[in-house]
Amino acid sequence: MNAAVLGSAERVAAMLLRYGYLLRGSWPRLLELVYWPTVQMMLWGFMTNFLVTNSTWVAQAAGVLISGVLLWDILYRSQLGVAMMFLEEMYARNLGQLFVSPLRPLEWVISLVTVSLLRTLISFVGASLLAILFYHFSIFSLGFPLIFFFFNLMVMGWAIGLAVCGLVLRYGMGAESMAWVAIFALAPFTGIYYPIGSLPAPLQVFAHLLPSSYVFEGMRAVLIQHVVRYDLLRNAVALNVVYMVLGTIAFLIAFRAARVRGMLIHVGE
Repeated sequence: MNAAVLGSAERVAAMLLRYGYLLRGSWPRLLELVYWPTVQMMLWGFMTNFLVTNSTWVAQAAGVLISGVLLWDILYRSQLGVAMMFLEEMYARNLGQLFVSPLRPLEWVISLVTVSLLRTLISFVGASLLAILFYHFSIFSLGFPLIFFFFNLMVMGWAIGLAVCGLVLRYGMGAESMAWVAIFALAPFTGIYYPIGSLPAPLQVFAHLLPSSYVFEGMRAVLIQHVVRYDLLRNAVALNVVYMVLGTIAFLIAFRAARVRGMLIHVGE
């Protein structure tokens, strides 16, 4: 065999070995290999099963699916807004510089969630105006409950975003992909496009632990039954208090551990 060809094959094999070690040494990367097809299969599988036996459900309220999409985007954008601003500092290797200043970790958390709020507002308002233009449906027709839906989804997104940031501080940039995938793991169980009651019984138990499931059930109650379910809103608020406290504590604990180990300066895999 030609020496140049042999040398090229050896170099390719070496790079394949490197990437194999990267996968083997990072459970988030391995998880991501099966994550997306599994989540998509569950989400659309549950929706298909529901629509097969409830074919007239969508016709009961104009815009129920569009509302689901727009409210889901609030949850997604709020989580991503926190995670992306955090990752920007990681990419720039700027954490060391930030925390030789008087900045406190809790102040950083407040900054992250504030920027996330602004980014989500811009995204939500823009998408909502386009829905009016293209589909002649206004999510603002939900009225006053929309404010409660919006902020409950925002707070849940912040809590998950802070927990993801804590994972990246703990496991390094190998866990970066969790910023993109964490929130979607909850999509099949949060009732975006179908009622929670259409899920198998064990999954309904899990769904009732998610603040977002009460928001989407409340949205459908407004659109289909024309009633405001304050009991659902109270459940969402109560769970969000717990989520936000736990998410903040998880982030602060991971931050303190990273500072002790010197990870704020040396951010790697």
